[in-house]
Amino acid sequence: MRKFALMSSLLLFALALPPLARAQDANKPAENAKAAEAAPNFYHLVFVVQELDAAGKPVNSRTYTTNVSTDPKHSGSIRTGSRIPIATGAFAGGGEKGQVETQFQYIDVGVNFDIRRIEDVRHELGIDLAAEISSIAEASDARLHQPVIRQNRWQTQVLIPVSKATVLFSSDSIDSKGSLQVTVTATPIQ
Repeated sequence: MRKFALMSSLLLFALALPPLARAQDANKPAENAKAAEAAPNFYHLVFVVQELDAAGKPVNSRTYTTNVSTDPKHSGSIRTGSRIPIATGAFAGGGEKGQVETQFQYIDVGVNFDIRRIEDVRHELGIDLAAEISSIAEASDARLHQPVIRQNRWQTQVLIPVSKATVLFSSDSIDSKGSLQVTVTATPIQ
């Protein structure tokens, strides 16, 4: 009787095992789909900053590139520029007679892009983007010898079609009839 009870238990266990195994296998595709869904995508971004003349033709163009990920923990930035000295004061020096010492303050000019919250949205790339573009303009009064700094800043959330150049920003110049334009192209990295 004991053998019969043991055999029936083993038989019941063996019959119960395949459905349990099939149920586990059935859950694996869902788990794999979630894992694939959570895997970040990577993109190569190319920013082009152009100064345009009054006719809309480029007179100066600069290109900046970076790679980004749709991983929520990822953010990116591009920083490039120069430090420009600005005379802030002068005083008589302690050395030779008539010597003047000049004090300077330095101002950063250049291009800064801050890239955050990168998401895939229906074959487009959603980005929270902040940018600052500054440069030295020609002074209207040559006697001053102080540089004039042009600045353009903006922050926005944008949808960029993948693999297509898209104008992000355009602004007329205050000191000329030209304008500034920024485009970006996002290309998937395989």
